[in-house]
Amino acid sequence: MVFFLSFVHWAMIRFKAILEKFAAKGEKTGWTYIKVPAKIAQQIKADHKRSFRVKGKIDGHAIKAVAMVPMGGGDFIIAVNAAMRKAIRKIHGAEAELQLEEDKAPLKIAADLAECFSDDPDAEKYFNGLPASHRNWYSNWVKGAKTEITKSKRIATVIKACAQRLTFGEMMKQYRDENSIR
Repeated sequence: MVFFLSFVHWAMIRFKAILEKFAAKGEKTGWTYIKVPAKIAQQIKADHKRSFRVKGKIDGHAIKAVAMVPMGGGDFIIAVNAAMRKAIRKIHGAEAELQLEEDKAPLKIAADLAECFSDDPDAEKYFNGLPASHRNWYSNWVKGAKTEITKSKRIATVIKACAQRLTFGEMMKQYRDENSIR
């Protein structure tokens, strides 16, 4: 008896796209993003309609663990944050060349955040029940703090939000409301 093994290796998908910016779109207001048409998204991860992570390059700038978010009709978007825009030296309206593939690497939660969850098991249980991409949003927000004081405040905010079973968007709204200048 002879067995044939077939290995499918998805190459990096290459395409060009325009950096766009949301005017008024709820929590996405002001975001700069790249639209990934359904046809291209299906080449990256076939038959998938939910958020997933990609890695690759935008104009030669390496990216990893970047979320592709569904926008309806099979299309997805990739948010292009300030650090990415600075690295590629482009703003909305400019064309960018992308090389993308699915990023299957496991996500690492900020060590400080993970350690603090041990003080609130209910918050930790809620957090661990979230999809990996959502846990990553919280963790990246903590990792993005520029000072230890800010990092500590963000960790406390995340723990409190998880104890209250808030989504990331709800937490951010509450955080902005509590920290706005009155």
